Amino acid sequence: MSGGLDSCVLTAALARRAEQIYPVYVRSGLVWEGAELHWVRQFLSAVASKTIQPLKEISLPVEDVYNSHWSTTGDRIPNHLSRDGDVYLPGRNLILLAKTSLYCALSHIPVIALGPLKDNPFPDSTPEFFSKFQEMASQALIFKFQIVTPFSNLSKAEVIRLGKGLPLHLTFSCLNPVDHHHCGACNKCAERRRSFRLAEVEDKTEYDSLPTLEP
Repeated sequence: MSGGLDSCVLTAALARRAEQIYPVYVRSGLVWEGAELHWVRQFLSAVASKTIQPLKEISLPVEDVYNSHWSTTGDRIPNHLSRDGDVYLPGRNLILLAKTSLYCALSHIPVIALGPLKDNPFPDSTPEFFSKFQEMASQALIFKFQIVTPFSNLSKAEVIRLGKGLPLHLTFSCLNPVDHHHCGACNKCAERRRSFRLAEVEDKTEYDSLPTLEP
């Protein structure tokens, strides 16, 4: 679970039909994690579901291999005019799943749910990747579990509509936070603003700035 719209709405949606949900946050040393964790806790507190267990924090740092990557330095963060591909984090889902699958195996949790959307362009977000990782990790850990991606046929606007009754202003989708608030000017803030507009749902998010967006 990140603090983003997709994983927060997914967590709340699964909590309505699963016996127990174990939210996991993976720290990797990225510049927005402090703000993101702040909003994850705010969201979970507001939802207040007895089905959702206390947040589990896992650490798997990447600074030693990412070197001068913008996600760990904060330099040259993709702005609101950048392409979706510019926010690629190498091996992101591989990193998230590696230690989470170990946690699930040791805790006897049989299903891992993630929130990639239908327009996700990255190679570690494909059905083939998740299927192969599920098979490999189940074999390596001697524990059979399933990886599910319930939102893989939805757009972000559709996810917003699905979560319309939730406190979406407590979710967080920013690469360059300003005092724990959305900067408004990065790639992810632009995507968020466009998606609320497309969903025709009021965006109650506090942005530090509101640059003009291209259609």
